[in-house]
Amino acid sequence: MELRQLAYFLAVVDAGSFTKAADRVRVAQPGVSAQIRRLEREFGQPLLDRSGRSVRLTEAGTAVVPYARAALAAVDAARQAVDELTGLLRGRVALGMITSCGPLGLPGILAEFHRRYPAVEVTLTEDGSDELTLAVRAGTLDAAIIGLPSTAPPGLATQLVTDEPLVGVVAADHPLAGRDLLALSELRASPLISLPEGTGIRSRLEDACAAAGFAPSIAFEASDPFLLAELAARGLGLAVLPASVVTPPPHGVRPIAIVEPALRGQLALAWRASGPTNPAAAAFLTHAREALAGRPGSTG
Repeated sequence: MELRQLAYFLAVVDAGSFTKAADRVRVAQPGVSAQIRRLEREFGQPLLDRSGRSVRLTEAGTAVVPYARAALAAVDAARQAVDELTGLLRGRVALGMITSCGPLGLPGILAEFHRRYPAVEVTLTEDGSDELTLAVRAGTLDAAIIGLPSTAPPGLATQLVTDEPLVGVVAADHPLAGRDLLALSELRASPLISLPEGTGIRSRLEDACAAAGFAPSIAFEASDPFLLAELAARGLGLAVLPASVVTPPPHGVRPIAIVEPALRGQLALAWRASGPTNPAAAAFLTHAREALAGRPGSTG
């Protein structure tokens, strides 16, 4: 039995599919499947039920999960003890980020961390907030910049980095372009342009619309907020975006404040509530929290 087999097994369990697990552990799907089959042969029992649309645990797999997690945690603790004994900070930090967090200055934060700790390898993964949250909770990522949904993600600690209004963005010749305020209920009749499902802003929009008694009509979606603003400028609908994306307004668009209720978008640095599992991740988290703390609207 190999540790990587246990790690792949838990990745599939947490992701619910071999494809997503392979992406998280950065191994081709056939390699993940092969290692798990070897693990199952060693146990003499299937650990995963592959018969449905999603992968589910068998009874034997359910029994194995807590021991697999404990085994990997013990190895991480042993590595940490050795690193602390030698006083050498080394290892690997896995960081995630959403597409639209470029203005936070993450490249500079990473560069400064590398200058301080050149023996630490840092990897960066880009994904939606929902997927990043799952990866941090599962331990395949040490920390991530995510868009916060309406309710705090369970199992994670967060440090708020940005907090700003969400606005409606329309073309300059749109019928609503002369308005300064737009009630949320008025979005019921508008084709909307939005970030994809799984993002914090989309979650907040859908939750607010549901509370108002309707489902938003999404005409276009994309992960790049600046592309969404361009789609709105082309008259394809009303885009719901953070105010900073259209401050100052690009040519051809008109931002309108959304009220009753006002919506806000928040970005946060997120990590497991139980804390980092290795010294390198702990050092990076301290470094990132200090670097991001000085941003307007950020809180611990």
